[in-house]
Amino acid sequence: MTVSTAESCTGGRIASAITARSGASRYFVGGLVAYQNEVKEQMLGVPAEMIERYGVVSRQVAEEMVKGACRLFHTDYALASTGYAEAWEGHEVEIWVAWGSEGDVHSMCLREDFGRVKNVEIATQCVMEEFGKFLKGMRV
Repeated sequence: MTVSTAESCTGGRIASAITARSGASRYFVGGLVAYQNEVKEQMLGVPAEMIERYGVVSRQVAEEMVKGACRLFHTDYALASTGYAEAWEGHEVEIWVAWGSEGDVHSMCLREDFGRVKNVEIATQCVMEEFGKFLKGMRV
């Protein structure tokens, strides 16, 4: 089993959480911090039309980032994030995290505001926990 990450608002914290675990080099291939839309489009293959239609902060984009990371890094699984980690310019806190394989992606949205740093920490912890449950359900 191999895993990769595609992160926006978490800025590499998911990859950091994975590599903090002993033995991560056996399964973690790499990660991409795709902060700008162009990186999501060019590196992960997220269609510009999808970003335009649903918004960069959306379930659809988060799930497409998982698929793109699996393709980019040739991994079995990936974890991803996209969102507004703090309220700004009329946007409320909204963080989408996603996990799974290219053919089986799951996601959830976090909307509570505990401040930018705590919001990113919670999103990171949440996607790690959900990915763990996903793997246990698959009995990997």
